[in-house]
Amino acid sequence: MKKLLTPTWTINSIYAIKPDDLLRHDIKAIICDLDNTLIAWNQWEHTEEMAEWLTRFKEEGIGIYLLSNNNYDRVLKVAEPLELRFTSSALKPRRKHFVLAIEDLQVPKENVAVIGDQVMTDVIGANRNHLKSILVKPIAPNDNIYTIINRILEKLAFKIVGIDRTGDWGNTLE
Repeated sequence: MKKLLTPTWTINSIYAIKPDDLLRHDIKAIICDLDNTLIAWNQWEHTEEMAEWLTRFKEEGIGIYLLSNNNYDRVLKVAEPLELRFTSSALKPRRKHFVLAIEDLQVPKENVAVIGDQVMTDVIGANRNHLKSILVKPIAPNDNIYTIINRILEKLAFKIVGIDRTGDWGNTLE
């Protein structure tokens, strides 16, 4: 159980991750959550910070795939202007859409990392697919109604794996 709940790395913010951090760990592609990872769950358009961050990764040849449990219209509105491939309504942590994302990225799974803000969807999904995972702190201080149950379960998961959600997770993957 502990292995399923444990992320490979924890970091304060997705925006602290640099392309070199991933390349140093032989990560050539990322499967990235959207809500409260890249932008707040209640924000409907990408931010300039998000666009610049994604551009840096693309310029370094790191593949990016959005995998979201949110609905198609919400994910499309963010992904389309940035020309990001994505799956919406992914039902994470189910394996199916992680497998499809890896196939789309055309990178061996040992070179893929999942980045997200939830243990119950992103970390478990990564671990079920034998992928590396980067758990980030949520961007917004609150969640939508569908995520509240996951956050309650996540508190128990943090106790099991010994992660302090309120502590400083640092700004590097080291």
